[in-house]
Amino acid sequence: MLLGCLPGTAAVVALVLCAHGVETAAEAGGAAAHRPATTPYAAPRPPIVPRSQWLGGAARTQPRPRYDDRVAAVFVHHTDSPNGYDCADAPRIIRDVYTGQRGTRDWDDIGYNFVVDRCGTIYEGRAGGVERAVTGAHTQGFNHRTSGIAALGTFTEGMPVPQPMIRSIAALAAWKLGLSGTDPRARVRLVSSNGLSRYAAGSTATLPALAGHNDGYMTSCPGAALHARLPQIRDMAARMQGRPAPTQEGHSRRAAS
Repeated sequence: MLLGCLPGTAAVVALVLCAHGVETAAEAGGAAAHRPATTPYAAPRPPIVPRSQWLGGAARTQPRPRYDDRVAAVFVHHTDSPNGYDCADAPRIIRDVYTGQRGTRDWDDIGYNFVVDRCGTIYEGRAGGVERAVTGAHTQGFNHRTSGIAALGTFTEGMPVPQPMIRSIAALAAWKLGLSGTDPRARVRLVSSNGLSRYAAGSTATLPALAGHNDGYMTSCPGAALHARLPQIRDMAARMQGRPAPTQEGHSRRAAS
């Protein structure tokens, strides 16, 4: 059964806690509806396959979605599943992930807000509405005010990351972060809601606005190969938002931060 991208015994403890929503929204603003971005740096919404198209009759009764006031950061994951799939089989594979998380592990839903396959197709993951700030169960301690994007496959050291997947992750992050006016290349302040993350509960962490799972939690996810592509994805997403290229001074400032 697929376990997402948390390793070993730690996955069982950490993900079950996430699944039952035991984290307190220390940084959350409550169940707020989607607020359109007022920034000029907003990206268009990319095509997204609704969850009904991959879930079908496998849907199970679940609690109502929870919401935050905005999405201030995106965490990138991999599903730790095989890479050599035909993209026509992606809905079935995502359904297997859902079954493993929702069924076997008794989660309330699939943890990721979105899943992207190797052909670049974006799928709606967690229920609640793609345009809203749905609280996920993807990054222990940092599920609030964030969105989880999972790359369908395994992207450990030496594994190729398909370019269509990279482009779609960038487009999705550009759109979601643009709704809150967030530069994908920026660093943001997030409050940890669970001491099982890299940060004590209640402490403030400064993290990339477009981060890897392992930036917030002790895991190898999203895999060394995909994590190495995050700088490219950040720059691509910023261009998709229409942001100007950074000056040399800006590059130096971010490198020092």
